[in-house]
Amino acid sequence: MLSIEKQIERSIKSKPKGLLILPSDYLSYGNSTAIRKALDRLEDKKVIIRIAQGIYVRPKISKLIGQLVPSAEEVAEAIAKRDHIRTLPTGNYALNALGLSTQVPMNIVLLTDGSPRVIKVGNRKIKFKTTTPKNLMAKGKISRLVIQALKDIGNDKVTDEEEMKILTLLAKENEKDLKHDITLAPVWIQKIMKKALIDVKN
Repeated sequence: MLSIEKQIERSIKSKPKGLLILPSDYLSYGNSTAIRKALDRLEDKKVIIRIAQGIYVRPKISKLIGQLVPSAEEVAEAIAKRDHIRTLPTGNYALNALGLSTQVPMNIVLLTDGSPRVIKVGNRKIKFKTTTPKNLMAKGKISRLVIQALKDIGNDKVTDEEEMKILTLLAKENEKDLKHDITLAPVWIQKIMKKALIDVKN
C-alpha cells in the first residue's frame, strides 16, 4: 500500500505541468493534516512549489526563462474554487479583462462574499474585498465586468470609443442575463447598457 505522499506524488506527476494543486484535490487520500504534511514534503523534495498559502504547482520549465508559474488571475480563480466563494473583478482588472485597458494591474481587486484578505503571488497582490450580495448577483460573464469597469471610469467620463467597445462586447452577452444585470446597475450605467438591447433587437 502506497503512503499518502507517494499516492499524491504519483497523481501530481500524471497531470500536465502547470496545473494548480490544492489540498482539497486529495481529500480521498486521507485527512487534511496528513495531506498538508505530504504536500509540504513534496515541496521540500522540489516536486512542487508553493505559490500562495494552500496552493501549489508542479511548474513548467522554459529553456529561455526557467520556471513558469500560474498567473495571479489563475491563483485567484483557484482560491475562489477552494473556498467556495463568489468573486467579481473590479477596477483596472475589469477594464483589462474587457480590453478597455492594456495595462496589466499589479494588484488585482476582487469583490467577494468571502472573508477580506490580501494574498501575495510573486510580485503581485490579490485583494479580496467583501461586498454586498447585490454586487455579486450579476449573471452575465461580460455584463458583470462591464458594470464594474464603468464604475471605475466614472459617470460622464466614458468616451465614445469606450462606449462602442462596451456595446460590441455586450452584443455577445446572453440577452436574458443582460436584462437581469441591467437592473442591478446604477441608472447612468443602465442607460449605456440598454443601448446594447436596442442594437440586438435591430
